Amino acid sequence: MRKLLLLAIIIFSAPTMAAFQCGSYKLTLIDSEGLVRVNGDLVTSQKVKYLGAQGDEANTMWNMGLMPASDGNNYGFQLIKRNGKSFLNVQLLQHSMDAPKLIGSYPCKKVAG
Repeated sequence: MRKLLLLAIIIFSAPTMAAFQCGSYKLTLIDSEGLVRVNGDLVTSQKVKYLGAQGDEANTMWNMGLMPASDGNNYGFQLIKRNGKSFLNVQLLQHSMDAPKLIGSYPCKKVAG
């Protein structure tokens, strides 16, 4: 009985984790942190906008910044979840306003954390 109780405590106290694979980017959200990790790097800014009703996690837009990433570059991310589908827009942020914008868009799929 004690082993069963201990096992239940471990299972229910473990942090919940959601993960998406979008191209070469893996986005992980751990409830205890509250912020998204992109390929293991913690984002430096994050804003969540509900596209439908307040609290509707299936229809959201996540705007995130990663400055600097582990490769030394600055990135802007936009994860959009709508109608059961998700996609990620990524922009390489450059210092020069005259530099051409480098933007990629990737379909996402839910993966194990």
